[in-house]
Amino acid sequence: MFSDHASFCSRAARWSCRRISRLPLLTLLVFATVPLDLPAQSILGSAQSFGVLGASTVTNTGATTIKGNLGLFPGTDITGLSTITLLGTLHNTNAVAEQARVDARSAYTTLGMLPLTMNLSGQDLGGRTLTPGVYFFSTSAQLTNNLVLDFLGNPNAQFVFQIGSALTTASNSSISTVNAGAGAGIFFRVGTSATLGTSTVFQGNIIADQSISLNAAASIVCGRAIALVGAVTMINNTISNDCPHGGNGGSGAGDFGSAGFSGVPATVVPEPSTYMLLASGLAAIAFVRRRARKI
Repeated sequence: MFSDHASFCSRAARWSCRRISRLPLLTLLVFATVPLDLPAQSILGSAQSFGVLGASTVTNTGATTIKGNLGLFPGTDITGLSTITLLGTLHNTNAVAEQARVDARSAYTTLGMLPLTMNLSGQDLGGRTLTPGVYFFSTSAQLTNNLVLDFLGNPNAQFVFQIGSALTTASNSSISTVNAGAGAGIFFRVGTSATLGTSTVFQGNIIADQSISLNAAASIVCGRAIALVGAVTMINNTISNDCPHGGNGGSGAGDFGSAGFSGVPATVVPEPSTYMLLASGLAAIAFVRRRARKI
């Protein structure tokens, strides 16, 4: 009687131990497949997929090319759509455009809260070479001639321009980028509206609280035009949210694999720590199984 009871308890103990041993297997398997260091996401969120995103209207005159999605929310009127070559998807007053606007507004708020590196109020951006940082203009900002942004070889370096009111570029102005990497970012946070002068060659993401206007032949070769309240107005322009192979429109500019200087690589590769954690988890699973067989 006693021996039968002992045998039953022994069998029960083995069964319980095996059941318990399976618990860490599931736990380890879950943690082994979840990376500790998730790849950084662009501050733009879902707005990253857009080349142009307007709020009240989007207006185009002449032959314009947009690489990336074209969106409008909450307005419904896109004028001149038939003359736009769209290398992306149209999202006119739908949930995708709405969410992109929400994400862009969040990025606008976050960029405005960053501590400044230098106050450039009252100074022209043209003729300068700047290094990564946050640059502040209390009111308007002007770009005349060329601005050079030197990332200093840091693959994740960021440029942020906090502009209190308007951003205006003179005709034939340009932005050049050097020594950047796959995580590079360029963001112009504009307090009111932005106007790109005729034949301007622009690089970076413009997030304007009100509107954005591109004069004839102006281009955003690596970046985006995002208006949060007003319109995006285009006249025979080129706008590309991704230019990994030397730019678009014959500019020769490239974004170094940063998906239009959105601050995140175009192709995300899992962090090495993810693989290390997975290997550790698999080793622990094998150890627990060996122990379970001995019971």
